[in-house]
Amino acid sequence: MTEPTLAIAGVAGRMGRQLAAAAIDRGLTIAGATEMPSAIGFADDIGLLAGRRPIGCAPVERVAAAAASAAAWIDFTRPPATLAALDALKETPVRAVIIGTTGFSAGEERAIAAAAGDFAIVRSGNFSIGVNLLEALTRMAAGRLGEGWDIEILETHHRMKADAPSGTALMLGEAAAAGRGAPLASLRAAPYDGPDARREPGRIGFAVRRAGGVIGEHEVAFGSEKELIRLSHTALDRSVFADGAIHAALWAVRQKPGLYSMNDVLGLSHTG
Repeated sequence: MTEPTLAIAGVAGRMGRQLAAAAIDRGLTIAGATEMPSAIGFADDIGLLAGRRPIGCAPVERVAAAAASAAAWIDFTRPPATLAALDALKETPVRAVIIGTTGFSAGEERAIAAAAGDFAIVRSGNFSIGVNLLEALTRMAAGRLGEGWDIEILETHHRMKADAPSGTALMLGEAAAAGRGAPLASLRAAPYDGPDARREPGRIGFAVRRAGGVIGEHEVAFGSEKELIRLSHTALDRSVFADGAIHAALWAVRQKPGLYSMNDVLGLSHTG
């Protein structure tokens, strides 16, 4: 079967360049990409932006033009740009949309769910295969350990990251909550701050650190009165996210419209 052509949002950015490099290294065709005209590298060849050979294609501003001959769209930008792209993509041949953008509001989440009626959307707070295995293990552990075990999630990222907790941390929190049979909104603890910040039993706590150029570190700790279990993942190279997103795109173009996760892509949906 012929491999699908891809289009990439924000290709001159840090993740955009990684996505382009991962696609080129796998021999895939990049049909187009978007970028803001004010961005450094807007007029450059996409291959050169990725640190690879030229591919004869430069970024454009309009989503519809970038995706005019693409089967899959990969988007790691910001919520407003991602939602605008979903509307524009309805006029293109794109069948699959990979969303690595984080920080969506509840209303924006509903808009993505509605768009899944038109596209096979794979959305994840983290496309690393290792992180998604960590999510499955978190769900399994939370389901097997009783409420006497506290759950705390710690994440560390580079100083430029805007949203907190990270999308990955929230993904892990949702997995822990699912293991406990409840939505995260009902179990999430408020930040520990102030003179009376004692931990409430059964809640899922989050802690955030921002420092230097850390790519991403996540830990889920389960603690009882007598034991402490730590599950953790450290990203050593940003390319792991791009590799996972490309893998998801190749999977999604063969699926029916719907909203999927990396658990579906990796066959982990029923783990636990």
